[in-house]
Amino acid sequence: LTLHREADGKEFLYITDPGSGRVVKATLEGQIVLELPHATKCGAYKLTEDYKPTETAVAPNGDIYVVDGYGSQFVLRYDSNGKFIQRFGGKDGVPLEQRLNNAHGIAIDTRPGADKATVVVTSRADNCFRRFALDGKYLETIEVPGAMVCRPVIAGQEMYAGVCWSKTPEINKLPQNPSGFTVVLSA
Repeated sequence: LTLHREADGKEFLYITDPGSGRVVKATLEGQIVLELPHATKCGAYKLTEDYKPTETAVAPNGDIYVVDGYGSQFVLRYDSNGKFIQRFGGKDGVPLEQRLNNAHGIAIDTRPGADKATVVVTSRADNCFRRFALDGKYLETIEVPGAMVCRPVIAGQEMYAGVCWSKTPEINKLPQNPSGFTVVLSA
């Protein structure tokens, strides 16, 4: 679920359903105003590729980014009207430093001082975030050793992320992995 405020001040919810592959934009009252085409119906995926979207983010120009964190691990980019533009990322067939592995979360980083807005994507199983340009070009990896990070949340000069559990072997032997915490990274 993503809450997004548009330039005119109106707020909308972007809702993903990994089970059905649906991604919708809705008013706060629940009225659906846009449904993005399923990845297999807009040319983003072949019928054999698994699509289970988990999060969305909206760029300053209105482009909508959908991350497929429980499916094939791609980021899909649509324009503000729901037309598919491109996909990038993925788990297989990309250089290791660009791989998305349990790409559950996504955010657009527009912090002051940055040259341009960027896309920050969780690669939970790799204990990192991957940063991409808005056009999908890989820029950098932000390592978070041992942390199975969730969606990045950017506020002020900090980036926050919940951590489901750590990859500390001693902790992971406990019955419910009670090692969750919050990561705070500064610009």
